[in-house]
Amino acid sequence: MEISFVAWGPSGPGTAVFGMAEGAGLTGAAAAADQAAGGALKRAIGVTRFTGKEGKIVELLAPANVKASRMLVIGLGKAEKFDAAAAERIAAAIMARLLNSGETELTFAIEAPKRAKVSDAELAAHLAFGATLRSYRFDRYMTKTKDEDKPSLKSIRVATRSAVAAKKEWAKLVPVCEGIFLARDLVNEPANVLYPDEFARRAKALGKLGVKVEVLGIKEMKKLGMNALLGVGQGSAHESRLVVLSYNGARNKKTPPLAFVGKGVCFDSGGLSLKQPVPMMGMKGDMGGAAAVVGLMHALATRKARVNVVGVAGLVENMPDGNAQRPNDIVKSMSGQTIEVLNTDAEGRLVLADAIWYAHSRFKPKFVVNLATLTGAIMIALGTEHAGMFTNSEELAKRLTRAGMEEGEPVWRMPLGEAYDKAIKSKIADMKNIGGPYGGSITAAQFLQRFVNGVPWAHLDIAGVAWQDGEHKPLAPSWGTGWGVRVLNRLVADHYEK
Repeated sequence: MEISFVAWGPSGPGTAVFGMAEGAGLTGAAAAADQAAGGALKRAIGVTRFTGKEGKIVELLAPANVKASRMLVIGLGKAEKFDAAAAERIAAAIMARLLNSGETELTFAIEAPKRAKVSDAELAAHLAFGATLRSYRFDRYMTKTKDEDKPSLKSIRVATRSAVAAKKEWAKLVPVCEGIFLARDLVNEPANVLYPDEFARRAKALGKLGVKVEVLGIKEMKKLGMNALLGVGQGSAHESRLVVLSYNGARNKKTPPLAFVGKGVCFDSGGLSLKQPVPMMGMKGDMGGAAAVVGLMHALATRKARVNVVGVAGLVENMPDGNAQRPNDIVKSMSGQTIEVLNTDAEGRLVLADAIWYAHSRFKPKFVVNLATLTGAIMIALGTEHAGMFTNSEELAKRLTRAGMEEGEPVWRMPLGEAYDKAIKSKIADMKNIGGPYGGSITAAQFLQRFVNGVPWAHLDIAGVAWQDGEHKPLAPSWGTGWGVRVLNRLVADHYEK
């Protein structure tokens, strides 16, 4: 999609889009366009129930004396609540309407209403951002798409009084968009294509951005004592891998890095604790945490972030062959702690146990943040709008909460406490990998905390937000959402770059 920022002027060819705040009437560019169209916009609004409510649209074919082919007015919502996130949502709504419409060109001529919480440059950049995120498609396996179902829109112009500043703001967002698209691609790929070796191969592409990429195989992981991770993948025909991504962008290369760790179960059958058919559908996306880590590293390296960062992705397949891990097996993790495996479908925490220990013991980071599609229980608690956040750090809790609110990837803090540890106490090992029927997302987090070794840490359970069955998230038209890239990029940008 070609994106350009242009000065205000008469609407060009294609569709012209204007905005109207709730209850405000047509003002500015919209009023000027209405005058040029002989009052056609006001007449169209007058015969509908359009009031400027966010996302509502009035559309008409442009009169003969107007250069544009059609004119749209989209509601901006209440003026005092209009911000960059609202700009992204309305741009996404326009893209949903026009992407496959036959239209090839689009011009946004939307002005921020008075009392809005966004500058002209930010408005323009986030209109482009929202439109671009909504334009994503994962159609590489479609061979018979009809012409009328193919995207027709080729170029987007954003009219603004601050074109130079808007271009600078947009330049900051392009790497993030690329990282989100990469994460979505990884989550959307089928498991027969994206198994651990193939995931690792794609991660190696970050080398051209200045990221050091290491891939550990079974031999190296055995030597390190990563038996918890390796036990999960031992029933698969595809060997497990650990991908380690290192980016040193800080002026002081010796500054301790930030560490992000992702669960990368490329397919989760449940192992011998086999899932039922319906819950097994979608388990190609059980590597959403690892996908977010790779997408984040792409974004940080592309925008040359002034920070040292490591990303670790534990990549396995959880399959039920004759060599598969059994319920009641005991494994010794890299930390030396032993785990009684009572349910082989509680495998993500076993992968993360070794990956987290590896990250903090090797790199001595300022903190560790891990992401994982870890538990169905978090979806029972929070639905599909918030990720669950568990942390031992008040500072990380505040910063992640703020970043999530600002980036539209909200997190909700969940409790931790010694009382929950009782649920994972084993009679024959240091711990067991499942608790009782209650508080499943909490006991999973308690399990992970045993491998943090006192380092500032946050666990993001993204089972409810990494993918979606419909298209209820306006900026994410596909199954995979790419959740995590935005919130973590914002966390880094706001607090850790020097």
